[in-house]
Amino acid sequence: MRTLWRNAHLVTLAEANGWGFIRRGALIVDDATLRWVGSDADLPAGLSVDAEHHLDGELVTPGLVDCHTHLVYGGQRAREFELRLEGASYEDIANAGGGIRSTVAATRAAGDGALFYAARLRALALMAEGVTSLEIKSGYGLSALHEARCLRVARRLGEELALTVRTTCLSAHALPPEFEGRADDYIAAVCAWLPSLHAEKLVDAVDAFCERIAFTPAQTRRVFETAHALGLPVKLHAEQLSDSGGAALAAEFGALSCEHLEYLSEAGVQAMAKAGSVAVLLPGAYYFLRETQLPPVAALRAAGVPIAIATDHNPGSSPTLSPLLMLNMACTLFRLTPEEALRGMTVNAARALDLRDRGTLTVGRRADFVAWNVEHPNELSYWFGYNPCARVIAGGKERSAE
Repeated sequence: MRTLWRNAHLVTLAEANGWGFIRRGALIVDDATLRWVGSDADLPAGLSVDAEHHLDGELVTPGLVDCHTHLVYGGQRAREFELRLEGASYEDIANAGGGIRSTVAATRAAGDGALFYAARLRALALMAEGVTSLEIKSGYGLSALHEARCLRVARRLGEELALTVRTTCLSAHALPPEFEGRADDYIAAVCAWLPSLHAEKLVDAVDAFCERIAFTPAQTRRVFETAHALGLPVKLHAEQLSDSGGAALAAEFGALSCEHLEYLSEAGVQAMAKAGSVAVLLPGAYYFLRETQLPPVAALRAAGVPIAIATDHNPGSSPTLSPLLMLNMACTLFRLTPEEALRGMTVNAARALDLRDRGTLTVGRRADFVAWNVEHPNELSYWFGYNPCARVIAGGKERSAE
């Protein structure tokens, strides 16, 4: 089916720099693919289409890509938020059996239906602000049975919603209580689960939390070696609370991305640049945990490392469901420009998920785009507490309100 979308102001992001504005532009879509992008005045003569839509002068950008979420889990951790305000640190709570472990207990106790419907509501909230593709990490099951359950829920979301879902196995997220004091044994178990999870087609990538409260670089390497043997790409929660050298380790394996990165060293920056890894910055977690160590944005820019932005939605450190607020925080907290922030949730976020067919409005790309009730794209990171999303087109089809 050929569809014409016209009378829009396009933000194509087609080049490495600049918004790629096309005033009074038009898009021709064949099924799910962009076949023509340009000025309305330059539409091909004699064009025949099956449907024509007028966008009433709205601003159109590529669909947003949320490249780091933990949408599938049970329960919530508002009490821990309160404890931190009373003086406890994130590490204090984790070491006392709270943190990730408390969510693991709630997740294991929840039925598949409960996990799905809770995650579905979260996904719909992200979609309402223009998200057309997202990643969902596991990591709250921490057993072969429960990790598979969470990944199946994530797959189901992609099947039932007008949304592309990439799944990442984050079984090396924390040490479950049954493996207390036996981190190496747990890592061996994770490596043993991966082949069956991969065989069931539940895993698009493999992640780990390399940090002093989680797993060592040596343990992380074992997980990555298993992933590499299965042909699965890797990514890493790295340098969030300290410089463990995780980014450099991930770069050895050609990691798609390294994420958080507040304590990233210059050596880590250079390793990422050489590997072509994307730096995924997570301002929601930085804000919610009241961190003070900024990620090295200037060094990442200087080295040419692509910078992505994501919500990091999770119950413990970033319980946000607003990608637009993350654009604002990326600018206000991390000093990104509005253009860098938008690229961070389109072009570079797609790259972090190895989705090379989206992120820009260019011929041959997937027809994922959003029409906004704003005049300039810098408004997407300027407003907060306001959603100007007018309509979302995913795979060439306008997404109906759920």
